[in-house]
Amino acid sequence: MIAASIRKTMLVGSLCAIATSANAGYEIQLDDASKLTFGGYLKVDTRYVDGDVAYKDFWSGTGTPLPEATSQFKIFAKESRFNMKFEHDDVTAFVEMDFYGSGGNEIISNSYSPRLRHAFIKYQGLTVGQTWTTFMNTSAIPESADFGGAMVGLAFIRQGQVRYDMGNFQVSIENPESFGGDASKDKLPDVVARYNFKGDWGNISVSALGRQLNTSLGKSETAVGGSIAGRLKTFGKDDVRFQFHKGELGRYVGVAAAKDIVDEQVEDSTAYIASYRHYWNDTLRSTLLYGNIQTDLGDADHTQWSINIFQNLTPQLAVGFELGNFAMKDKDVDSNYAQLSVKYVL
Repeated sequence: MIAASIRKTMLVGSLCAIATSANAGYEIQLDDASKLTFGGYLKVDTRYVDGDVAYKDFWSGTGTPLPEATSQFKIFAKESRFNMKFEHDDVTAFVEMDFYGSGGNEIISNSYSPRLRHAFIKYQGLTVGQTWTTFMNTSAIPESADFGGAMVGLAFIRQGQVRYDMGNFQVSIENPESFGGDASKDKLPDVVARYNFKGDWGNISVSALGRQLNTSLGKSETAVGGSIAGRLKTFGKDDVRFQFHKGELGRYVGVAAAKDIVDEQVEDSTAYIASYRHYWNDTLRSTLLYGNIQTDLGDADHTQWSINIFQNLTPQLAVGFELGNFAMKDKDVDSNYAQLSVKYVL
C-alpha cells in the first residue's frame, strides 16, 4: 500500500546523468523494500540564430549550409522531460522520455510526440536496456542552454546494451550500427571497456571501443578507438570538464559529424571539448566552452564555442542566457546564436 506521505527529495548529479540527474524527484515509499521516484524538468527556450548555417533547436555535430545568411527566432519547450524510477531490493528500473520526437504543428498546436530516452533495468552490477553508451562520461558534459553544449566534441549515444560493472571497471556489449555502410549485415555487437578513476578531486574515465563494420559492398572492417574524459574540481565550486576522443569512432562522437564508413572505408576522427564553470556566488554561475571535430575522409572540421550565465531564482527554478557560434570550417559557413532558457526541476 502506498504510504500516505510523499516527500520531495533532491537527486544529486550531472544534468545529463540518467537515474541520478540533477533534477528533483518525488519519492513514494511503496513498502519497506520498494519505492517509486518521479522526476524530470520543464524547460522553455527562446532561441535566435543568425548566419549561413540553417537554424536548429540545438546544434548537433553538423548542419545545413545556406547560400546566404538568414535569421530565425523560435520559442519551444521540447527539451522538457519526465522520468520514473522503481526500486525494489536490488532491482532498479528506469524510464525517461522527452519531446524531441516527430510531429509539431507550429501553425496551431505544437503537438510534439514523446521520445524514449532511457529504458533499462539494473540488478547487482548488471544493466540491461537502452541508456548512455558505456563509452560516454556524462559528468564531462558542460552546463549549457544549448542542449548538450558543443556536441561536435562529445561522445554522445543512447542505445541498447548489456553492461556489467565491477567496481571502477565497466564492460559492455552494445547495439551495432554501420552508419554509412550496410547495417543489415551487422551481426556482432560493439564492445566497450571503461575504467573510472574517482576521488575528492573529481573523476577521469578511460574508454576503449571495438567494432565490426560492414560496407555497402559487403566487406567487413574492424574499427577501434579510445577516449579520455573527466570533470576536475578547481577553486571553490568551480570545475573543468574535458573530453578527448581519437580513432575509428564514427557515430560515437560528434553527433553525426562523422560516419563509420565513407566511400567503403572506415573513417578516423579526432574530437575534443573543454569547458570551465565558475561560480560567482552560490546561485550564479557561468560556463565557457569550446569543442571541435575533424575527420580524415569526409574532411569535416566543425567547431562550437559558447559562454553563458545561469541564476537560480529558487532551488528548483533557474534562468540562463547564452551566446555562441557554430562553424563548419570545411564549408566556410557559420552561425551565431543567442538563447534564453528557463528551467524548473520537478
